[in-house]
Amino acid sequence: MVAVEYRIDRRSGVPAFQQIVQQTKQALRLGVLVPGDRLPTAKEVSETSAVNPNTTLKAYRELEREGLVEPRPGLGTFVRRTLGRPETGTDSPLYGELVAWMSKAAEAGLEQEDVAALVASALEQQYAAGTTAVTGVRTTRSTGE
Repeated sequence: MVAVEYRIDRRSGVPAFQQIVQQTKQALRLGVLVPGDRLPTAKEVSETSAVNPNTTLKAYRELEREGLVEPRPGLGTFVRRTLGRPETGTDSPLYGELVAWMSKAAEAGLEQEDVAALVASALEQQYAAGTTAVTGVRTTRSTGE
């Protein structure tokens, strides 16, 4: 089972439901969430993130519309499919290189905001698209119920 905790940045200007959608997609891309995993209930998200349960339900409906999750009455909302590719997992060589680069940046005295700005700039240059900050989704995977 995977426990996902959404982090809502109220200062970002991005609606809370959209942050939940973005963070869920990020977890799907990174392989943190995989098909069969249950997402937290709207009540659980409300308790941990201080958002209205309807906000979470709106996000889950959007994810369902995109075919990423499916509600199972009485059981919860479950991941249907992943967005991840082998190259995007936390066990990939690219991830290791990125972590090493981040360590060098920290050793050089860069703050998190400095690193985020550099990454956003490089993304924009590489992919010639606008940047969208996706902030932390914290997860833990455990066995059992």
